[in-house]
Amino acid sequence: MALAVTSSSSTAISGSSFSRSGASSESKALQICSIRLSDRTHLSQRRYSMKPLSVESHSRNESWVSRASTLIAPEVEEKGGEVEDFEQLAKKLEDASPLEIMDKALEKFGDEIAIAFSGAEDVALIEYARLTGKPFRVFSLDTGRLNPETYRLFDAVEKQYGIRIEYMFPDAVEVQALVRNKGLFSFYEDGHQECCRVRKVRPLRRALKGLKAWITGQRKDQSPGTRSEIPIVQVDPVFEGLDGGVGSLVKWNPLANVEGSDVWNFLRTMDVPVNALHAQGYVSIGCEPCTRPVLPGQHEREGRWWWEDAKAKECGLHKGNIKEEDGAADSKPAAVQEIFESNNVVALSRGGVENLMKLENRKEAWLVVLYAPWCPFCQAMEASYIELAEKLAGKGVKVAKFRADGEQKEFAKQELQLGSFPTILLFPKSAPRAIKYPSEHRDVDSLMTFVNLLR
Repeated sequence: MALAVTSSSSTAISGSSFSRSGASSESKALQICSIRLSDRTHLSQRRYSMKPLSVESHSRNESWVSRASTLIAPEVEEKGGEVEDFEQLAKKLEDASPLEIMDKALEKFGDEIAIAFSGAEDVALIEYARLTGKPFRVFSLDTGRLNPETYRLFDAVEKQYGIRIEYMFPDAVEVQALVRNKGLFSFYEDGHQECCRVRKVRPLRRALKGLKAWITGQRKDQSPGTRSEIPIVQVDPVFEGLDGGVGSLVKWNPLANVEGSDVWNFLRTMDVPVNALHAQGYVSIGCEPCTRPVLPGQHEREGRWWWEDAKAKECGLHKGNIKEEDGAADSKPAAVQEIFESNNVVALSRGGVENLMKLENRKEAWLVVLYAPWCPFCQAMEASYIELAEKLAGKGVKVAKFRADGEQKEFAKQELQLGSFPTILLFPKSAPRAIKYPSEHRDVDSLMTFVNLLR
């Protein structure tokens, strides 16, 4: 799928990631190695780099087993041996204007950063980018179910700013399977998460894999229950960037501290295009079937997925910024949404895992993820793990999950090599011991290669 460029440079997309014409192959940043999570799921802003390892460039003929058997030791990132501390940078920019924050973001990342444009107030981000005088890129997720007014806004924005928005589309086969199996409006009955995962989260994941940073229009006042602690800039706790691995993507939120009313005053003052739906009572605008106007006095998010509980009004694009309930992370609320749910993923009990460990000659190989549903890194790999399970169905490999938090954590640490979530184990057909997957690359191709060469 080819995507156009914004501003003055020419950009295209090939396969599943952005490719930048004219970008030197020598400008490869060191990859990010594993960031250790504490059991409280606190994401450290400290980053590690690792020797370059591009999943996309691996051929299946290479000796993947030798790579899988050796963990790569952390190295010091270049630039005088120092690592950017984005937590400190966020504190420094706490009182900065959106224009100053935007300028800093574009200055740091150049054509390896892009604005995520949803067709609503995000036009303010584009206006701020224009005011910096620097080149900028814009991408948008076209779910296939947006309002006509939103598409007209896209066209107006492109003409106003002389840019081409880089559109990301959902996978046609996945959409077809969802609609054929569950109908066009299944989300009204069983929740919006599955549809959003197919139409929004997975396309976003593909887009971000071609970037080192992205810019969002998140604000603290958009959803006080879930977004009240959004930082100005952060290491993205969920998605991976161009270099791959945890910590390889930086997320900028220039409007985090701005009130919604101030955003609208800015838009009116600058006389920029806005979505015509705003004049009809729509404030937060998403897909047509899941968005409706709000009444005076209602919060803007009440117009999104109005048939669901107010605490669930997130689509999954900003999981890492969702405010958690008070209390210890080890005792996460039981109400947290379950993950890795698929007919092709077997849920194992402790007894099932123990039986699997005892078998020396198995009829089939087993791939098992040790997970906690509240863990953002487990959530981030959900799409690829489910897709992998679909590909391995009927091919002699069982794909399973084992919830290893809470009272099962000590058992998992002692018997199942659990270090941090997620931990992925392969139980081969003939070998008695499980083989731990060592890489931070949890995409389908990497996991498939691991299974095919070791099962």
